[in-house]
Amino acid sequence: MGDRKGRMGYGFGKGVEVSEAIKKALNHAKKNFVSVSLKGTTIPHKSTGQCDASVVLLMPAADGTGVIAGLPVRAVCEAAGIKNILTKAFKSHNPVNVVKATIDALTKLRLVRNTE
Repeated sequence: MGDRKGRMGYGFGKGVEVSEAIKKALNHAKKNFVSVSLKGTTIPHKSTGQCDASVVLLMPAADGTGVIAGLPVRAVCEAAGIKNILTKAFKSHNPVNVVKATIDALTKLRLVRNTE
């Protein structure tokens, strides 16, 4: 879930019924909100995130490109408010790990890069 203005979070919940699992996931997502650095409608620079065997590469794109991504990465980018981005998922394509790797990559973004 996200506000489409640079803040988003993800949650995972289990339950006997689907509605119970959705409630747990939403509560977990609200507790885990993170801020994403945006440069207009895209990201400021390339970033790579990893979770277990899943690796996700995020690259900035020009206006009008759109969200070029698979379903898990697309959902995260749209929740964060990113409208132009190029992505590639490597190794494992487990949706849960791909979402975690995408959030890892987004949290590494900075508006001013360190040149060290």
